[in-house]
Amino acid sequence: MSTTGLDHVALAVLDLDAAAATWEALGFQITPLARHADGAGVPTGTGNRCAMLGQGYVELLAVIDAAKPSRTLQGFIARYEGAHILSLAMDDAMAAQARLARAGLEVAVAETSRPTDGGLARFERLPFPDAVPRLQLIRHLTPDLVWRASEMVHPNHAVALEAVVLVAEEPAVLAALLSRVAGRPVTPDPVGGYALGLPAGKVRILPPDALDAVFPGMACSSLPCIAGVVIRTDDGNAAVEARGIGRAVPGGRLAEAAGAAVLFSPR
Repeated sequence: MSTTGLDHVALAVLDLDAAAATWEALGFQITPLARHADGAGVPTGTGNRCAMLGQGYVELLAVIDAAKPSRTLQGFIARYEGAHILSLAMDDAMAAQARLARAGLEVAVAETSRPTDGGLARFERLPFPDAVPRLQLIRHLTPDLVWRASEMVHPNHAVALEAVVLVAEEPAVLAALLSRVAGRPVTPDPVGGYALGLPAGKVRILPPDALDAVFPGMACSSLPCIAGVVIRTDDGNAAVEARGIGRAVPGGRLAEAAGAAVLFSPR
């Protein structure tokens, strides 16, 4: 029961609406505010807004109720504002839990939810809270409530979360953990470090001196980090270029939003 692909990347931000505006300026349609709840449906103090894609999505995450602060988000933002959580998709939580136990990783299944216009979206998660960046496996119990056709139409023609780029001083250590979590082997990355290939998307784990080859001019303020994402478009980047979004770099057009690099890839 290996992982099936990239599910989403979550960015921890201080101001949810301001962060959403920066992503909208890059041509994404951002979903309305949704408040999180625990497995029993009790609201927590956090909420999100998302850029939903045909493959995967990007989540903007913040505290929306000051009376219910989140130590987790506070810890993330104390390091830097930006991407902190990498979620990989799984088909069967119990089978994945058993596989992880055989690999020496004991983790409990957690259930969470959030309201949508169509009902309560529910999830099963296998979280790794001690991992940096934070890792989790996720299974959507109500995918039709999360991926809705009307919310996946973007002015920039984005269609897929193609890759997530991690940077670490010791990429081999982080790559080994990711391989165990995903149940898939890593291979050498062309620019240095490692790549975790998935049926849908990939994760690149790079040393600091290789980041410039992927996101020229970008840097991480604290390591290890999720430096950014690669977003595939379905029009060869025509809409992104016409709108003057980002700047031309090898591999596409590069921008930054809410602390994360965003590389628009035409293929």
